[in-house]
Amino acid sequence: MSARRACGNSQPELFPRSKRPAISLPHDHPMVVLTDTVDWTEMELQAEKVRAKKLKNAAGRPPNLRATLGALTLMAIRKMPYREAEEQIRYYAPARYLCGLTETDWTPDFTTIQDFAQLLGEDGLRLINEAVVKQAVALGLADATVAVADMTAQEAAIPHPNEMGLLGGFVKSIAAAAKRAGQGFQSFLGKVHGKLRAAKEHVRKYRLFAKGKTKAAKDRMVSQMTRIIEGINQNLGKAIAAASAQGRKLRGHAVVAQRKLAELHATMGKLIPQIRHWLRTGFVAAGKIINLHIPQVYSIVRGKVGKSVEFGLSWGITRLRGGFVLASMAGTKSEFTDASYAVGAVEDLAALFGKAPRAYAYDRGGYSTENVKRLRKLGVHDIGLAPRGRTPWEVEGKVKDRLIRERAMVEGSIGTIKCPKYGFNRPAARSAAMMGVCGQRAVLGLNLTKLLRGVAGKKGIALAV
Repeated sequence: MSARRACGNSQPELFPRSKRPAISLPHDHPMVVLTDTVDWTEMELQAEKVRAKKLKNAAGRPPNLRATLGALTLMAIRKMPYREAEEQIRYYAPARYLCGLTETDWTPDFTTIQDFAQLLGEDGLRLINEAVVKQAVALGLADATVAVADMTAQEAAIPHPNEMGLLGGFVKSIAAAAKRAGQGFQSFLGKVHGKLRAAKEHVRKYRLFAKGKTKAAKDRMVSQMTRIIEGINQNLGKAIAAASAQGRKLRGHAVVAQRKLAELHATMGKLIPQIRHWLRTGFVAAGKIINLHIPQVYSIVRGKVGKSVEFGLSWGITRLRGGFVLASMAGTKSEFTDASYAVGAVEDLAALFGKAPRAYAYDRGGYSTENVKRLRKLGVHDIGLAPRGRTPWEVEGKVKDRLIRERAMVEGSIGTIKCPKYGFNRPAARSAAMMGVCGQRAVLGLNLTKLLRGVAGKKGIALAV
C-alpha cells in the first residue's frame, strides 16, 4: 500500500490550479446594490472639501478617495477592525466591488484606512451622512417635512472611574511611556523609582485590604497616594522641560511616547486638585476628569434602572420620517441640553434642506414657551413638544397622535445604532475625536442600510442574505 502524500491530493494534477479565480457577482448581493445606489461623486466632493480644509498643502501622492470611502462604507455596514477591513477588501469580491477595485490588484492597507478616517474626523463623516440623507430624500425614501429628535449618550470603552484607579493607571502609563521616550527620561525613572514602588504598593493595599476599612481610612489612603503622585508629576514636568530644552530629535515610538508623557502630565495637573477637592468637601469637582487617556469624556446622569450614570459623550439624534438619521456630537458637557437641542435640531435641518420641517416633535425635556416661539419663527407648523404639567399641547387630534408615534420611533433608531452591528456604544477608540468618527460611522451604517433596502424594494430586488 502506497504512503499518502504529506500535503495536497494523493493524485497530483496535470496542470497547476489557477490562483486567480474568475467569479461573477450576483446582482442581488447587498454590497452590489449599495455600490450601484450610492452617489460616490457627491461623497468624494464632501471628502475633498474636508481634506482641503485640514491639509497644509497638496504634497504627496494623490489619494484614492473612491477606494478609501468604500472601505469606510464597508466598516459602517459591517462593524469590523481596520485590519479585518483590509483583509475583506483584498479577498472578498463584493467588498472589492464596493471599493471600486475589481479592475486592479491594489488594496488600501489598514493604516491608510485609519489615517483617512482620522483625517475626515467626525465633521467630515457628518457631511457624508448628510449627503446620503439628501439622496434618500431625493429618491422619496425619507420625508424631511416630518422630523423628531432626542439626545443620547455614547459610552466610552473605559473602566468605571475611581480615584485610586486613576492614580494607579497614571503610574503604569508613565512607567511604560518613559522607557520609550529616549535617554532623557531614563534619569527620570531612576529618580522616581522609589516613589513608583511606593505608589504600586499603595494600590495593592487599597485593592486587597481596604474592603473592610471605613471611609475615613480609605480617604487617608487616597490622600497619601495623591501626595506620592504629585511628587512624581512634578519630576515628570521637569524631565519634559529638560527634554524640550535639549531639542534632540526623536523618531518613531519615542515621539509618540514623549507626547503621551506630556499629555499625562497636563491631565494629572488638573486631576490632583479635583481629588483634593473631593477629599476636603465630599463633593465631586466640576469638570471632573474620569479617564487619563480620554480626558474629554464626562459623566452623564441618565436615571435609568441599573445604570443611573453613563460615562462618555453626549449626542443629539434627529430622525426623519422614513427612518434616516442625522447625528451631532457635543464638544463639551454643557454644549447640548434638551432645551437647546430641541431648537438646534430644527436649525440644522433648515440649513441642510433650505427650510424647517412642517411637523416636529421632542420630549418634555425640550419644552418651554420660548422654544415654541422660536420653532414658530423658524417655520415649524405642527409643534409636538411634549408639554410639562397641565400645559396643553400645541397640536391635537390625528396630528398629535402621529407626532407621538414618530417621537417613539427615534428611540428605536438610537437602539439600532447602539447594537453590535453598528457599534455606536463603547467603540474601540482611544480619543474623543475617534469616538466621534465611530459614532458618525455607526449612523452612516444605519442610513446606508435603509437606503439599500429602500432602493431594492423599489426595484423589486430580493436581497441575498
